[in-house]
Parts: sequence; C-alpha cells; structure tokens
Amino acid sequence: MHNKLVNFVQELYQTKEFIPLHAPTFGGNEKEYVNNTLDSTFVSSVGKYVDQFEQQIEAYTGTAKAIATVNGTAALHTALYMAGVKSGDLVITQALTFVATCNALYHMGAEPVFVDVSKVSLGLCPKALECYLEDNAFINNDGLSQHKVTQQVFRAAVPMHTFGHPVEIDELVVVCAKWNIALVEDAAESLGSFYKGQHTGTFGSFSAVSFNGNKVITTGGGGMVLCKSYDEGMHTKHVTTTAKVPHPYEFFHDEPGFNYRLPNLNAALGCAQMEVLPTFLKQKRALALQYKNLFQNSDFEFVEEPEYAKSNYWLNAIICPDVVSRENFIKETNANGVMTRPIWKLMHRLPMFQNALKGSLENSEFIEARVINIPSSPTQIGKNNA
Repeated sequence: MHNKLVNFVQELYQTKEFIPLHAPTFGGNEKEYVNNTLDSTFVSSVGKYVDQFEQQIEAYTGTAKAIATVNGTAALHTALYMAGVKSGDLVITQALTFVATCNALYHMGAEPVFVDVSKVSLGLCPKALECYLEDNAFINNDGLSQHKVTQQVFRAAVPMHTFGHPVEIDELVVVCAKWNIALVEDAAESLGSFYKGQHTGTFGSFSAVSFNGNKVITTGGGGMVLCKSYDEGMHTKHVTTTAKVPHPYEFFHDEPGFNYRLPNLNAALGCAQMEVLPTFLKQKRALALQYKNLFQNSDFEFVEEPEYAKSNYWLNAIICPDVVSRENFIKETNANGVMTRPIWKLMHRLPMFQNALKGSLENSEFIEARVINIPSSPTQIGKNNA
C-alpha cells in the first residue's frame, strides 16, 4: 500500500519533489490585501482587516462574536480564562491531542485530566467522560464538581475536534451540564466542519480556532476565540487588548489582560483566505473520497467523517493493522518523498504530564499505535465536485 500511496500522491500533486502533509495555498487576493496593509502602515493590531476577518468568521460559523488572536494557543488560553478556569483547577481533556491543548492549561496553573476518546470521532468520548465523573467526582454544596480524593474543582472539559472531525457534541453538552462543567471546544483544526448542520466551536460558551500555516486556511500565525454571547465576546476583546479602557491619551487598564490581538498584516491574509475557503473544502472532501477508494479492500482503513457530521478533512488519516505495519508504512513513504507521520504521542507519555490524573485510555492507545496522517493539501480534483 505504501507504493500505491506514493504513486497516487505524486500523480495527484504532479511532482516528484517532497510532498508535505499540508501546505498553504495562495492564489486569491492575498498579495493585494497584505500590500494594502503595508501601504496603510497599519500592520499591527489596529486596522480594517482585523475587524473584517472577525466579521467573516462570525458570518461563516454563526457565532455571536469572534475575537482574533496571535495564534491558536492564545485563543485557547483566552477561551479557558473567559470560561473561569483558575490555577489549581482540573480540566478534562484528551490524551490524544496536540500538545498545545495541554500547554494552555499548564500556563494557567490548571491540571489536565485525561479521559478516553471515541473511535467514532477520535475525540473526547461522552460515555468515558460520564463514567470518569461518576467514579471520581461529586457535586459539592456550591453545585460544583469536585474530585473525591484531591478535592480540586473540575472547572471545564475541552474536547478537541481531531483532524477536523466533530466530536459527539450533543452528548458532551448533556454530561457537562449535569456536572456543572464548562464546555470549551478546541476547534483549532475544524474550521469548515459541521455537527448536524451547526459549525464546530459554537456549542460551548467559548472555543478556539487556529490559522497556523498548516491549517485549512492560514494567517501565517493566528487564532480566533468564538464566543456564544456578544457581550462576553466584547469582554473577550477587551481582555485580549491588555484590558485598556478607551481614552484619547490616558493609559488605564481595569483588569488583568493579555496582549493577544492579531496584527492587521496577518488578518489581511486571513480575509483573502476566507474568500477561497469554500473551494478548499470542496477540494479536500474530493481528496478524501479519492483516498477512501484507494484504501478500499486493503488492510488499511481510511478514517471517515462520523455519520452525524460534515468534516473539513483537515488531515486525512488511515488506521494500520498494527504498529509494525505503521512503522514500515511511514518509513517507506517518507523515504520516497511523501510525508506521512504518526498521530501525536499521548499526552500522559510526555514528561510534564506523566503524573496527570487519567481514566482508562484503551481507545487512545489503540489509535496512537495505528493511525497515520497522509498528504492533505487542497488540490484541483474537487474543482467541479460538491
């Protein structure tokens, strides 16, 4: 299968040069908009493209307010802060995630609690979450969930929409409401993904999106906090702008804040990319269908979107029969100039999170040992296909 993939990908992208997992694609108004910022001299966090980019994301996702930040980690940090996460709190998330999810918690002084993922979505499993809380938590007199042993408060749950595939969000909403735990979506990878017709990142009070260079669209670096409430969104904007009270010349800040606002230069790139997002998504879904057909009737299973979802297929993935075949597949494809890579190492295997609380991670360990990502950059194959 590794030879079939190499030949398919080289023909698809029309090159024998190195083919990365996901490269940015520019061919619209990117140069024009970026040059406009240079001509205007408004290249920092004040400028028309910042507001325009936020408005485009609001219109596309249906969120009440979107706040642009310097990167996805800053967006998640802000979302957690706005959701009330404090130092010493416990926050439930996936061990199967990119390290940025847990880094945001670490730098807040909060501690991750790792709960298993679902094989349906590759994201946080609602059944595993409910079982973990039943076994390890109680509701205190203030209506908050506390850990039975450590007495720490479970403040939030952070599901991550892995590779852009939406988690089983309805069920997670129910569990979080039952246990009075804030739901903060890590939607870094899922711009353009929908759960039962509703865009990811719009179910929790706050969520985070990323526009890193390898995402579906990019601003170079950049992120966005999606806010369910307009008023909370305006407060989020205030907090990300050093909490400075507007005044013609005085510097007065009324609460602790972050210097997290996205520069106009980056936002200009984002505005141009949003104009071609529908095309990218069409092309990526067509590519996913090609991959599905390629791996059909083989020992390798292509990872498809859940039945309830329409995914952006940010990173396409396959499930190998075992760890030996996975290692061989990765070695051979990379040796032939086609980038493939294993899924992230589980967070509790990293030294800084090895002592974190956790439940059974059976599914996470199964997926870690078998999943490979394969080239997923937009192509022209979806140009005339829905």
